[in-house]
Amino acid sequence: MNYKNGEQVFPPKLLEELQKYVQGELVYIPRLSTQRAAWGEMSGARAEINHRNSAIYEQYRHGLHVSALAVRYHLSEDSIRKIIVKFSRQNRSS
Repeated sequence: MNYKNGEQVFPPKLLEELQKYVQGELVYIPRLSTQRAAWGEMSGARAEINHRNSAIYEQYRHGLHVSALAVRYHLSEDSIRKIIVKFSRQNRSS
């Protein structure tokens, strides 16, 4: 995140209006909701989790038991089941 000087970014009238509320402090201005990236999109975390979940589903399809997958991936058996159900639904609809 980059910080910018308000004098260089805002028109003078808007800067004066903002100074009525806050002076000399850092203020975060969020992106518009239409321009926000989804969780993990920017860092690549979402892609890594999708890749891991796909591997879990494939290993399950090839006979690995839920309990073994839970140990291998350090997840609960319920989490493994949720991943399997999600991927099986996706594969049925495609």
